[in-house]
Amino acid sequence: MEELNIVRPSPLRLNGPGPVKSTLSGRSTPRGGSPSFRRLNSGRTPRRDGKSSAFSSQWFRSNRIVLWLLLITLWAYGGFYVQSRWAHGDNKEGIFGGSGSYVANGTSQPEEKIQRILVASADSLAIKAPSNKTQGNSMDLDVVLAKQGNSVVSSKGTSSNSKKKSKKSTRASRRKTRGKKKMVAEVKNDDIEVEEEEIPKRNTTYGLLVGPLGSIEDKILEWSPEKRSGTCDRKSQFARLVWSRKFVLILHELSMTGAPLAMLELATELLSCGATVYVVPLSKRGGLMSELSRRKIKVLEDKSDISFKTAMKADLIIAGSAVCASWIEQYAARTVLGSSQIAWWIMENRREYFDRAKLAFNRVKKLIFLSESQSKRWLAWCEEEHIKLKTQPALVPLSISDELAFVAGIPCSLSTPLFSPEKMLEKRQLLRNFVRKEMGLTDNDMLVVSLSSINPGKGQFLLLETTRLLIEGAPPLNGSAVKSQDYHKRTLLHNWKQFGEWKKESSTLSNNPKTEVLQLPQVFIKGVNYKVGSGNDKGTRKLFSLNEGKQGEKLKVLIGSVGSKSNKVPYVKALLNFLNQHSNLSNTVLWTPSTTRVAALYAAADAYVMNSQGLGETFGRVTIEAMAFGLPVLGTDAGGTKEIVEHNVTGLLHSLGRPGTQVLAHNLQYLLNNPSGRQRLGSNGRKKVEDMYLKKHMYKRFGEVLYDCMRIK
Repeated sequence: MEELNIVRPSPLRLNGPGPVKSTLSGRSTPRGGSPSFRRLNSGRTPRRDGKSSAFSSQWFRSNRIVLWLLLITLWAYGGFYVQSRWAHGDNKEGIFGGSGSYVANGTSQPEEKIQRILVASADSLAIKAPSNKTQGNSMDLDVVLAKQGNSVVSSKGTSSNSKKKSKKSTRASRRKTRGKKKMVAEVKNDDIEVEEEEIPKRNTTYGLLVGPLGSIEDKILEWSPEKRSGTCDRKSQFARLVWSRKFVLILHELSMTGAPLAMLELATELLSCGATVYVVPLSKRGGLMSELSRRKIKVLEDKSDISFKTAMKADLIIAGSAVCASWIEQYAARTVLGSSQIAWWIMENRREYFDRAKLAFNRVKKLIFLSESQSKRWLAWCEEEHIKLKTQPALVPLSISDELAFVAGIPCSLSTPLFSPEKMLEKRQLLRNFVRKEMGLTDNDMLVVSLSSINPGKGQFLLLETTRLLIEGAPPLNGSAVKSQDYHKRTLLHNWKQFGEWKKESSTLSNNPKTEVLQLPQVFIKGVNYKVGSGNDKGTRKLFSLNEGKQGEKLKVLIGSVGSKSNKVPYVKALLNFLNQHSNLSNTVLWTPSTTRVAALYAAADAYVMNSQGLGETFGRVTIEAMAFGLPVLGTDAGGTKEIVEHNVTGLLHSLGRPGTQVLAHNLQYLLNNPSGRQRLGSNGRKKVEDMYLKKHMYKRFGEVLYDCMRIK
């Protein structure tokens, strides 16, 4: 049998005319035997298992919707993250095209980005004149903007740094620079303030300038408000409501007057109750910046971009003046949340403030007023202008601070076993004796205090005229009718030499219904029929002579606040000129500088005069402060004063204008002759403060307003 030699071909053919496929189909070894060969150093990647690849493709096809939802979620999260970074001002790396900083406790942070150079306050703006090298129509203006504590940066440095940027970032910076140049042009007129000439605060100028007396208070009372740690009542509804919340407070200025001081107390209370508080001053005029720093309240220096971004994150914005209307309108134009974020606490009561604020009424959540008379007045103006408010305005009267209540001997959050109300009453008497001795007063002197900014609306000139009636027995100035508007603008601001005369203007009265005309009717005092300008000098001198007083006390008048940024310098000069013409009157008047430490002045006083003219005082926080110290208040029968002072119960009221001087003189004479009457009126006023005007009463009402503004519907 022929023998067959079978030769098996190699699985791989290395030398041949064409390619030969491998006999193995994707497996390195047969199923049931040893491997026939092993491929070494192969560059090909083995195929995946068909089962696993089929499972993966099937999973992706079945969960395609889940993947799309995941991508959309990531995209939305990224967008919200970028927007949140922008809103929070977290832009240290400049990835959003600008930089932001705020001023905390009165100190400013350095600005690193060049785009922010063109935005600065007007008080640090310096523009150099065009250089002689300028050719053609181009102008080489070097704009230098510097803030306190920062180095001066010029716009020339912008060109050298911008060359390092890419074309895209350069174009973006140019667009932003153009926009910010426009912003500076718009804000510049609002920021620049023309300050009036200051009057030196010397005794040679004012005769007798007393104070400030804060150090004397601390020494005698053995206590200082500087050391207090907080006054919040943690168990109150207000404290529970504001805890861990964020508030932005808008102040129109930082002067030591009613509205800024009320907002300062509100910021202090919010901070002590565990809230985060930022303050945005629209004007830096005044001396409250150091007080804000002492109380560790954060102040935002910028009143546009940075304040808007901070306000967007706040739970509530509280604006403290009608002057804040422009900021409210700008903020509302930038966010749709403006109307639901702002509570507007209006503290003025004049038509000019209404006209400035009326366009922004419906851009806020709630309007807040101080008194019933103010609320009725503003609602009447709204009806005249056909303005319909979204919500009913709230009413939140002011209160005395815990510091003043503590010194006055009224139980408050600062009272302790060591400093009980009874102990503070004893210390207040020691303070009174010491301060009166410093002022050169005796036990027979009745000190009448009037603390406010010195301007025509507060009626200091009428008070001096009344004092002259009492100490000289002089007749009142002649006149048949007085237009208050002309009195303030023309007589007081221009015709200083004619302060001792009143022109008869009965034939020139305006027909404008908005012009307030004060007629001078007959005044009946103690049965004497006295008509203004009738020449009844003898009866007047006998009626108002101090020698006829039963107790023989002398009248002393203390006027403040000297140096306040809200004072009208020409008006102050006119008062000083009037005093120089009457030496007896000049020896009767004392002056005190502007300060927040007024407890010593109230302790030394015997009565208080609130002589606001026009529509009267909106509320008058100094009125309830004086009542807390047991002082009878002589106030005008107008505005919020007539709601606080009950005639012949807590004080005595007199009419507005020149007729009021006669009644005020009679009321002062009554207090001079009746020390027991002073005590009766003062004790009734103190009791009313304890019942209605303590801090717990105010913040109970304010808590209701905040709850209504912040609740989620």
